Amino acid sequence: MNTILRKSVLGIAGLAFAGGVVGGPIAAHTSGHHAVDARPVAVVQTDKPDTGKLIPHGTQGAQSRIELNDEQTANAKAIIAATKKNGLPERAAVISIATSLQESKLENLGHLGDANDHDSLGLFQQRPSSGWGTPEQITDPEYSTTAFLKGLKQVDGWQDMPLTDAAQTVQVSAYPDAYAQWEQQAADLVAQHWNS
Repeated sequence: MNTILRKSVLGIAGLAFAGGVVGGPIAAHTSGHHAVDARPVAVVQTDKPDTGKLIPHGTQGAQSRIELNDEQTANAKAIIAATKKNGLPERAAVISIATSLQESKLENLGHLGDANDHDSLGLFQQRPSSGWGTPEQITDPEYSTTAFLKGLKQVDGWQDMPLTDAAQTVQVSAYPDAYAQWEQQAADLVAQHWNS
């Protein structure tokens, strides 16, 4: 009797499991629903422009955001202006601003003494010793952005690759995935200032 009861319970549990599988994703698919994309998506607020086209692959990983002061905002605008002057699209400005957010928090850094990463300077932490230009050139936002964009244009398919891959190919950072965390803020800045 105990064996018969146990087999009955297991049989009912098996049917419930099979019903759950059949009634789960398959039923959802056959009833016209599509699979849910579980990746995080950016929340578009009604008072901000849509940044979807500026982030063609969606953001990768957790996003960081900092409050910008007037100098940092001016540097973001300088990056946008240099991008436009070089005839590149908004996506190039998003990649550039995200890179600068990671490298310097959009601050035009001079020599930092012992805290310096070698001889890295400016918005993109470019190095004179690596051929990016003179210290005076590298600390000029238009020049440093143009130098970054020149490198970006040499990356085959940069327009279609994830931001962190495009930025890393130009910058060759010890932290290649760090650029991704700034994509949403960079896109917001470009959406806000591209036409201003």
